[in-house]
Amino acid sequence: MSDVPEHTSTGHSEPDEPDTNGPAASEGYQRRHREYEGRHRADPEGLSVWATAQSTGPVQRRGRYVPESVKHPARMLPAIAAHAIHAYTQPGDLVVDPMCGIGTTLVEAVHAGRDAFGIEYEPQWSNIADANIHHAHSQGATGRASVIRGDATRLVSLVPAALTGQAALVVTSPPYGPTVHGLVRPGEGGVVKHDDRYGEDKGNLAYRDLTGLADGFAQILHGCATLLRPGGVVVVTARPWRKRGELVDLPSAVIAAGLRAGLVPIERCVALLAAVRDGHLVARPSFFQLQQVRKARSSGVPMHLIAHEDVLIFAKETSPKDGTGVVA
Repeated sequence: MSDVPEHTSTGHSEPDEPDTNGPAASEGYQRRHREYEGRHRADPEGLSVWATAQSTGPVQRRGRYVPESVKHPARMLPAIAAHAIHAYTQPGDLVVDPMCGIGTTLVEAVHAGRDAFGIEYEPQWSNIADANIHHAHSQGATGRASVIRGDATRLVSLVPAALTGQAALVVTSPPYGPTVHGLVRPGEGGVVKHDDRYGEDKGNLAYRDLTGLADGFAQILHGCATLLRPGGVVVVTARPWRKRGELVDLPSAVIAAGLRAGLVPIERCVALLAAVRDGHLVARPSFFQLQQVRKARSSGVPMHLIAHEDVLIFAKETSPKDGTGVVA
């Protein structure tokens, strides 16, 4: 089993753990990954769809995450992280999230018997991620996990060199636009928005414009590429948002960032943010998304609710020296 940085308390390792580092393990993983590609790869006749919102986010987190988790402005649905982990890894594998927030990827990994570590810039969220990891272990999660506090654009300098080439999977998501963030409560002049900021430090990637965000995310993905083992993949969830009525195409920016980082897009899937009921989608919009769509329609703009996140999946390019990775 791969070593996990000891920056926080770790969980309990399982007995008789499989060797995940040797040539046989690598060959086996590549074979399993080909099977997963067949199961999830999009084809010309339709996209691969992950049914990840059959229950709401609060229901998915209830009892599994500490109550303070709700304060993060842009929480990944646990079912999205869990789906990626079960699709692309095996028990004992190492999972990484370089922008881990409250630790959703880490929690789902340790519950699935995988090891994990994450990097988080804001102390408020890294502390909650630590609490969520401890909570998962109190519930019997067998994987080990830890959180490194720091700037993920400097990932290589933050992560122990021993972890280079060890990760089976990276799952993460860049910051989104403010129209999809936050909670509301009644106020004197209407609703009041709260818990809608990543933090006050302007060095946070969330405060950059799209170009700056894409550049920083390319740096992060480049660092992630050094962590991947042969056959390992990077899974990024992203969705567009509108700013002053104009569409901000974050998924395309993420693909471009991945290419600049030396990664190859191998799949593009859809993770539903809506439930499927009797053959129909049941939307689960935030207050702000609903408000934005209503305002747009009242002004004659035929805007629709966003019912999914793009799931962009990358692998490393083939190295001419060792033949690892995939051919672009």
